Amino acid sequence: MSAPDFDARRFKSIERAGFNRIAARYADGAHLRADLADALLDAARLAPGRLVLDLASGPGLLARAAARQVQPGGWVLASDIAEEMLAEGARRTLGEIAAAAPSAGAPALSFAAADAEQLCLPDASFDCVLAGLALFMFPHPERALTEMHRVLRPGGRVALSTWGARDDVPLIRCAQDCIARLLPAPKVARPSVFRFGDAAVLEAALAAAGFVDVHIEPCRFTCHFADAAAYWQAFLDLAGGAAEALARLPQATQHALRDAIAAELEAHRSIGGTGYSIGALALVATAQRPAEGTLGGQCATSGG
Repeated sequence: MSAPDFDARRFKSIERAGFNRIAARYADGAHLRADLADALLDAARLAPGRLVLDLASGPGLLARAAARQVQPGGWVLASDIAEEMLAEGARRTLGEIAAAAPSAGAPALSFAAADAEQLCLPDASFDCVLAGLALFMFPHPERALTEMHRVLRPGGRVALSTWGARDDVPLIRCAQDCIARLLPAPKVARPSVFRFGDAAVLEAALAAAGFVDVHIEPCRFTCHFADAAAYWQAFLDLAGGAAEALARLPQATQHALRDAIAAELEAHRSIGGTGYSIGALALVATAQRPAEGTLGGQCATSGG
């Protein structure tokens, strides 16, 4: 964010509180984003023995899947600014172990609180960095990309996802439109979740951080909701700091928002009139840290 009155530290504090509040529900909603998670992991091309950093990992949804893909011999570090998100991930990991094979022991997965814009990790220490639906949340995404580049080994790979253009993400846009109509504009604008929705913008950001061989592909998926209340709850379960602010609104305002959401969703009613089907477009990007002894290369973008 470049606005002179934007307080990045306060923004991070609010986001941390918001994601700590919704940690369990965020994890419960993983099935809504399963297709996108699969696309990101496929793009990462993980293999046994790889060392992986999952940035803004939340409750470790990507990290747990990645940990299975890098066995034997690999290891995944799940990091996030919200410690309750990580605690939720650790609890669910232990639950999966107990349900599957109590004697199997812990997977090659660790959790550590960290700020993606200032990582306390050694240079050139990971083979791959993952960042699912995260880059747009960072106040200074260029710093986060620089840190990703720094901690990757030469030739290492970054794989990340962002929301597409606003018009292509009714999953988020429907709720945002209702909020904009019913509530006053914030005194200080939040970073837009769609700010990397243009593939050219995303490519330029990766190139500016020193990455090469940029490749961007669209990922379309559809979420199904039984009713408007389920949709609104799912939005809140993704909203982080915005959910924290919405939770403080008067009850009358919250009820008005729910009514507005129900009207907004009529355009997305499922065939047959049961529930709603709402689409979304995300971009999945991969890029490389140049190998030692190279001067970089020409970036190539496809899709988006």
